[in-house]
Amino acid sequence: MRGEKFLSSAVSEHVVAACLKRLDKEQTSLERLAPRQREVLQLVAEGHTTKDIAKRLSISVKTAETYRGELVKALDIHDIASLTRYAIRVGLVSVDT
Repeated sequence: MRGEKFLSSAVSEHVVAACLKRLDKEQTSLERLAPRQREVLQLVAEGHTTKDIAKRLSISVKTAETYRGELVKALDIHDIASLTRYAIRVGLVSVDT
């Protein structure tokens, strides 16, 4: 009658679980990346090819491809433009880079 909202315990469990899941996702996905994945993301966002990335990091092209694949999976971002926008948004690279 006072305009307050109440949830049953069964519903509140689902609401709390959804909120926790959302908070976990919002725990910057950048923090969930391994340092090498962050390096690869930065280089991708700077416009480097997989071959360039491998050379710069002294790893094989196959390993660089693996890091890129893990990165795409971890972030659920599947194209270079979106990876670049993400890297800019989280401050990994700047527009001037």
